[in-house]
Amino acid sequence: MRKSLLAAGLAGVLLLTALPAHAATRLSLPAPTGPYAVGSVDLHLVDHARPDPWVAGTTRELMVTLRYPARSGGGPKAPYLPPSAAPIVADEDARVLGIAAGRLGYTFPTHARAGVPAAGGRRPVVLYSPSAKYPRSVGTALLEQLTSEGYVTVAIDHTHEPAAVEFPGGRVERRVLPSGPEAGRRLIATRVADTRFVLDALETLARGGNPDAGQRKLPAGLTPDVSRVGMFGHSAGGFTTAETMVSDARIDAGADLDGSMAYSQSAREFGRAAGEGLDQPFLLLSAGDHSAASDPSWQEFLVHQRGPVREVRVPDGEHFSYTDYQVLLPQLGLDPAAVAPFIGTVDAGSSFATQKAALSAFFGALAC
Repeated sequence: MRKSLLAAGLAGVLLLTALPAHAATRLSLPAPTGPYAVGSVDLHLVDHARPDPWVAGTTRELMVTLRYPARSGGGPKAPYLPPSAAPIVADEDARVLGIAAGRLGYTFPTHARAGVPAAGGRRPVVLYSPSAKYPRSVGTALLEQLTSEGYVTVAIDHTHEPAAVEFPGGRVERRVLPSGPEAGRRLIATRVADTRFVLDALETLARGGNPDAGQRKLPAGLTPDVSRVGMFGHSAGGFTTAETMVSDARIDAGADLDGSMAYSQSAREFGRAAGEGLDQPFLLLSAGDHSAASDPSWQEFLVHQRGPVREVRVPDGEHFSYTDYQVLLPQLGLDPAAVAPFIGTVDAGSSFATQKAALSAFFGALAC
């Protein structure tokens, strides 16, 4: 992973001087600009055929958030994170940032309304995989934007990676990841299996079934078109996207947001996508000093890639510019110089506009 972020996480990226405690900052995300309102529903998926790779004696369970073009009005706004997971994630981020956990109110309302009826029609699908050790919520702004443009978007939590994943009833599963030379390979293999299982669940949904483990009521009119599927992810999520596409032809187009395609750059231990290439279109987005010019795994990928490739770089951004931290951290009033190693010096609005334009244009072929 780029700069060993697979193992490091946010704690290894940014350490700031402690700041005095304050009340929670009123955080918000950019409003989506597409023609559709955004609906949201969480699904609890259980893969009875697969043991959980991180916790012995348990079955693999996932939480995913489906966002979909919705009818206007009605329904409560979905929170950024559910109430039991939010303070755990906030505490981890706050310790890294050197601020009081109470300043990070991660239950702030998003622009999606929970459970409202879908706008109708068969909609192309875009999957999302977050960076290693991070929750599915960190891609919310981009996912809401794509949903407002007419896509069903599906954000995946890779259980036992994030600080907390909340399941129905308030049960929380915490991070349980091993260390060692093979941990990265196991992590990506697990993520690929998670993604393929989510695709299976979407096929069930498209046939009129209900893949939710508790058979909770689904929004009326929710109809994903599983014949048109894209995927993107940040960091390890970008690597996950490419590796899933090697083994699963159901994904028609993929994008990697600033993630390498290597288990070890120095040892040139690349993933299959880098060594074999893909037939499908692929988008590479990078920031700061990262690009195909500096990443050997991207260079290897470009040598073998058969499908169309596009590259977009945000030179004044940084690795976590491709997450919601790009727009959330500036709202905290922290020293810009202190957060620059994390989100760069780029204007947050400009960075987000570049990202949404690139993804909208790239996935636009699915909507045709």
